[in-house]
Parts: sequence; structure tokens; C-alpha cells
Amino acid sequence: MERLSYTISFALVFLLFACNKGAGEFSITGTVNDDTFHTSLVGAEIAIYKVPLASNSEQFISSQTIGSDGKYHFTIPRERMEKYILRVSKNLYFPIEKTIYFSELKLKEDNIFDLETWAQSWVELKFINQNPLSMDHLQYIKQAGYASCAECCPITEQNLYGAIDTSIYCLNKGNTIYSLLYWVLNTPNQGYLEANTTAFDTTQIYLSY
Repeated sequence: MERLSYTISFALVFLLFACNKGAGEFSITGTVNDDTFHTSLVGAEIAIYKVPLASNSEQFISSQTIGSDGKYHFTIPRERMEKYILRVSKNLYFPIEKTIYFSELKLKEDNIFDLETWAQSWVELKFINQNPLSMDHLQYIKQAGYASCAECCPITEQNLYGAIDTSIYCLNKGNTIYSLLYWVLNTPNQGYLEANTTAFDTTQIYLSY
């Protein structure tokens, strides 16, 4: 009888742990900062998504708005996912995307991911050839400026020919330097131009040759 009771107790404990296998919640938290103005990114929206194993399908979990303290906090069920994705968006700021793999997450403590972004600004590269000839050849190359976005101008050497009167717009981090080196081939005309691109605005760099 005692042996039977022990066997039943053991079976109940086993079933209890089996039912709880995989249970629990992940706590994902941190701050979102505005590196342009060195403050919290107040009013930004942060959302979290999950991506199942062997899948490219993202599934929305939850979202919230960043307050004056810059903090966010998500509590999500422990599921066997490939990864989770945090996305932060705010008008006139570079978006943030943070990938968190399942293997990085801990159950018994907060999983802290601090995030930061920058206000956007634009630079207008204004080029005018005052006395154009068909053989004229201007070369320039970016020296300083943000490069990791679709609207950012390339870091490679650029070439303009002949009669030029044009503006090229480049996205940049707000309140940072944008600069370029230029040279007009077969002439002594060469130099360095720079400007501090004001956040949320367009700053012109002008070259007349």
C-alpha cells in the first residue's frame, strides 16, 4: 500500500512538471533615447513581434508609447520562437529595429535592451557650373555623413559632367557634420566643404565652379 502511494505521488509530481514544461514569461525592458537631443524619445511607438521557428512570418504581440522616462516594458509568454523583433518609430526620426534571439532570453530576470536613434536632417548639395563646357568633369566624395539608410547618399566617388545646375538631397543625422571633398579635373579647383545639418531641416552645401 505504501509503495502504491509512493508511486501515485511520484506520478502526480511528474505530471505536474510535465504540464508546466515551457511555462513562464519573459520580461523585456529598457529605455529608448534620442541621441540628437540627449533625452528620452517621448511619444515614440515601440512594438514587439515574434517569429516562429523555420518561418519568416512575423506575428504582432503588443505595442506601447514611450513616456517621459523613456522606458518600455513587455511581458510575453515563454514560447519556443526563433526570435523576437522590437521596432521603434517616430516621425522625423530614424526607425529602430532590434532582433532578439530566443537563446538570449532569461526567465528569472529582466532582459534589458536599451535603444537609441537620431533626429533626421537633410543636406542639399547644390552644384552649379557657371561656364560649362562639354568636357567639364566634377568629382566629389563624402567625407562625413550618415550612410546606413535608403535615402542616405553614397560614400563612393561621384561624377558630374558638362553643364550642371542641380541639387542632390541626402538624409543625415540631425545636428551633425556633413562634408565632402571635391575636385574639377584638369583645373586647380578643388577643396573641402562642410555644414552642420540642422535637425528636422534642410541645410545647403553650395559649390559653384
